[in-house]
Amino acid sequence: MSKVRKMTEDSPTNGVDEEEWPPLVLVATPIGNLEDISLRALRILKSVDIIASEDTRKTGLLLKRYAIEKRQISLHEHNEERAIQQILAFIRQGKHVAVVTDAGTPGIADPGYLLVRKALEENIPLTMVPGPAAFVMALVLSGLPSHSFTFRGFPPRKAGPRRRFFEMDRDSPHTLIYYESPYRLIESLEMALEVFGDRPAALANDLTKRFERVDRGLLSEILAVVRGLTLRGEFVLLIAGCERSDRSEGKK
Repeated sequence: MSKVRKMTEDSPTNGVDEEEWPPLVLVATPIGNLEDISLRALRILKSVDIIASEDTRKTGLLLKRYAIEKRQISLHEHNEERAIQQILAFIRQGKHVAVVTDAGTPGIADPGYLLVRKALEENIPLTMVPGPAAFVMALVLSGLPSHSFTFRGFPPRKAGPRRRFFEMDRDSPHTLIYYESPYRLIESLEMALEVFGDRPAALANDLTKRFERVDRGLLSEILAVVRGLTLRGEFVLLIAGCERSDRSEGKK
C-alpha cells in the first residue's frame, strides 16, 4: 500500500517546510469562480500522480487556469464502482490520487462517499482539502436561520417519491436545504408550496459567478419570480423550518 508522502513547498502556508499527506486526498474545488481555490488545494493537485474527476473537461479548465498538467480519470455516478476499483489499484501501486467533482466538495451530492467507505474498509489512509460547498454559501446569504439546518440534497425526480421526500421534512424545525436542477425546479417549488405551505424561503443560483442571484420571500413569491426566468444551472432551495405552533396544531 502506498505510504504517506512528504511534500516540500518553497512557500508553505502551514508554517512548516514539509507536509505529510496520505495516498488518497479529496479536494474541494470552486463552485463557479475559479479564484475560489485554496493554496493547499493547488499544491495537492500539482503533486499527486492522478486526478479522479467527475467531469474531466470541467476539471481540465481549472487545471489549465493554474498550469497543472496531470493525468485525469473519470469518476462519476455512472462508472463509480469501476472507477473506485481503478483508484484503489493505483494506490496499491504506490500512486497518490486526488479526487475532485464538477464543483464544490466531493461526497456532498456528488461522488465521494462510496470511495471513502471502500478506502476505510481497506485501511487506506485518506484526508481532505476543505473548501467551497454551494449549500453553505446559500444558507448564509438566505437570511434564514443558520444555527440549525438540514441538508437534503436532490429530491427524487418522480412526483410521488418527491412528495413523500418533502413530507418527511414537513414538521422539521430546521432550515431545509435542497439542490434542484432547472428542469424540475418549478415542479419542486409547486410541490413544496403544497406540502409546506407558504413559508419563508430563498433560492440561490450561479453563486460566485457574474450573474449570482439569491431570491428571498415566501415560497409563492419565489415561484412567481421563477416562472418569469430562463432557468440555467443548479439551484439551491432553502425553506424555513416548521414553527412550533404549526407542529403542535398539525398544520402544513
